[in-house]
Amino acid sequence: MEHFKSQVEEAVAFVSTRLPMQPQIGLILGTGLGDVAEAMTRATQLPYTDIPHYPASTVQSHAGRMLCGSWAGKPILAMQGRIHLYEGYTAQQVSFPIRVLAGLGIRTLIISNAAGGLNPQFSAADLMLISDHINLTGHNPLVGPNVDHWGLRFPDMTKPYSGHLQQLALETAIQERIRLHRGIYAGVLGPSLETAAETRFLRTIGGDAVGMSTIMEVITAVHAGLNVLGISAITNVNLPDAYEPASIEQVIANAKQAGPNLMHLLEKTIEQL
Repeated sequence: MEHFKSQVEEAVAFVSTRLPMQPQIGLILGTGLGDVAEAMTRATQLPYTDIPHYPASTVQSHAGRMLCGSWAGKPILAMQGRIHLYEGYTAQQVSFPIRVLAGLGIRTLIISNAAGGLNPQFSAADLMLISDHINLTGHNPLVGPNVDHWGLRFPDMTKPYSGHLQQLALETAIQERIRLHRGIYAGVLGPSLETAAETRFLRTIGGDAVGMSTIMEVITAVHAGLNVLGISAITNVNLPDAYEPASIEQVIANAKQAGPNLMHLLEKTIEQL
């Protein structure tokens, strides 16, 4: 763990000297949602491959770069693309970007992802505010020795997603006439998609959407004391008794279709922070 801690510190030192401003808010953009960052002004780009020890993103539609600039009147540090457990990375490696954000002084983290709908009331390209999650990955980024000044050994996960930020996003959605569901995100390992039986199980245990990211990031963020807001772009809805395949091309296309509403919602929410 001491080696990992020194790697994080080296990455933080490298990034901090290349930022045009002190960011206040961290933004992680998921599959098909990277275009949201294009709205930022005066943005400085920093490829992940330039940052010491930073894991490389290998997934289609993930640009793999850090953007720092102004958006909605706030200094934002956006991660355009993320890394996943299914790429072969450890949970600790997946937590690396969050440790860097926390080390840079960011206290608010906004996470977006593309997720498959489990709730029959959802439609493709809808948005879902994440109220809670279920970790079914079999992994946890806090396994191993604890770095005490990063956070508690046993962080409380009663409310991993900020109630204040959720309320703000819901009120903003109403004001801007954006359809925003609220539900529970089930996180799985992937990369294979769910069977019909697994989909039925996930719905039975309370999942409203399912995806292969976000959980490791949120656990790390809670450990680091960050306030978290999570929003899923629903890419498809699968009912167990009417199961249909979903291609990655379809997933990306529907996520991009949700992009403008997501961008507008985030912009108006961030303005009020």
